[in-house]
Amino acid sequence: MPGTMQDKRNAIRVAFIAAVEVTEVATGTRLSARTSDLSRTGCYIDTLNPTPTKTVVRVRLTHHGEELDVPGRIVYVSPGLGMGVRFDEDLTPAQFNVLDRWVSTIK
Repeated sequence: MPGTMQDKRNAIRVAFIAAVEVTEVATGTRLSARTSDLSRTGCYIDTLNPTPTKTVVRVRLTHHGEELDVPGRIVYVSPGLGMGVRFDEDLTPAQFNVLDRWVSTIK
């Protein structure tokens, strides 16, 4: 369909609500919001004021008292709605374990 965004995801995505703090690496600017979905490669963050595409960020997710801090980059923006974050590929095995557990426990 012309004019639609191509889905480039390569990992299963699940509905996932968690508190999130996004920090721009270059400026230290912080944004508090929430996720609406999650995969082992990224997440979507609901926010009225999304960070510009290609911005390098740190994403701290908090879910049921557990925190996960991962590096990433903003890959797309929906103005006034939110933004998609792709996590860096060089996450540690412990970080991937948390993501895999969170993704697999959501029904």
